[in-house]
Amino acid sequence: MFYREAGDFKTSYSADNQTFPIRFDRLGYYTALLVAFLVIPFLINDYWANAILLPFLIYAIAALGLNILVGYCGQVSLGTGGFMAVGAYACYKLMTSFPEVNIFFHVILSGGITALVCVVFGLPSLRIKGFYLAVATLAAQFFLVWMFNRVSWFYNYSASGQINAPERTVFGIEVTGPNTEAWATYLFCLVFTVVSALIARNLTRGMAGRKWMAIRDMDIAAEIIGVNPLKAKISAFAVSGFFVGISGALFFAVYLGAVEVGEAFGITKSFLVLFMIIIGGLGSIFGSFAGAAFLVLLPVVLKVVGVDWLGWPTDIVAHLQLVIVGGLIIMFLILEPHGLAQLWRVTKQKLRLWPFPH
Repeated sequence: MFYREAGDFKTSYSADNQTFPIRFDRLGYYTALLVAFLVIPFLINDYWANAILLPFLIYAIAALGLNILVGYCGQVSLGTGGFMAVGAYACYKLMTSFPEVNIFFHVILSGGITALVCVVFGLPSLRIKGFYLAVATLAAQFFLVWMFNRVSWFYNYSASGQINAPERTVFGIEVTGPNTEAWATYLFCLVFTVVSALIARNLTRGMAGRKWMAIRDMDIAAEIIGVNPLKAKISAFAVSGFFVGISGALFFAVYLGAVEVGEAFGITKSFLVLFMIIIGGLGSIFGSFAGAAFLVLLPVVLKVVGVDWLGWPTDIVAHLQLVIVGGLIIMFLILEPHGLAQLWRVTKQKLRLWPFPH
């Protein structure tokens, strides 16, 4: 059969430890990358970019960051929206203060600034965990939103309190501002998403990822066998903040173009990203993408089916979306805590064993 490991002989440790041991998976992965980079940019339009592709790519980066912290290291966080706001406002200040620097570096620096802020608010994790850590990060969420609302320096003393992304280009092509093309913004976000996924994948499979998982499973035993809980937890907060900051910068500069912190990065944003990794699967890179895709596509599908086809009122469809998401979270937490990623792993395992029963 086409989905088998028979005949795929490994002659090195790197080949034995590869991400996709089955040739069919490798071909599918590289085909998906080729389609994403070489086909979709020629077919994309404004609707597909703004309604589906850009939100999916940006939320996938945020879900990757939160999944590293919650899924791999076991540190509960409810401050994702606030940390995304740090990335957005850092990117805004960098873009207005250093207009001659490329937007690409502004986004990366925004991730670094967010990582530092995330480390500061992650220090309580050295003493507290579980519900108390969740409350501490929730406090960070409210404090950061309050600070960006009250301190006018962050929005350059604007009378409206809103920040607007200036026009910036990459290789002479506009990626921020009102005159951007859909394919340009899509490719700009796609590069960050692919690179973030590769970095996250290698980190979680390496020594850092093993330390995070040891802390998650049993922190006292991990410390006994030599894992430094200080370095492990702080590094998880830093890496998570870096990815979340990048997503916040892209969300502001490329996707929305103008934001008001209370509306764009409120507590609902923190819960949305948390729901993505719960439904997609905790401790899974694929789960971050699956959860982001599901929660981005769900309102679009409900609008098409409920409003356009069946003629339901929009408020009924909006409430139905909340009911579906809440029901799925309860179902996954009870029946399949590892989410859509585990269902995908079970499906692949069945394919590898079919038609044998064992």
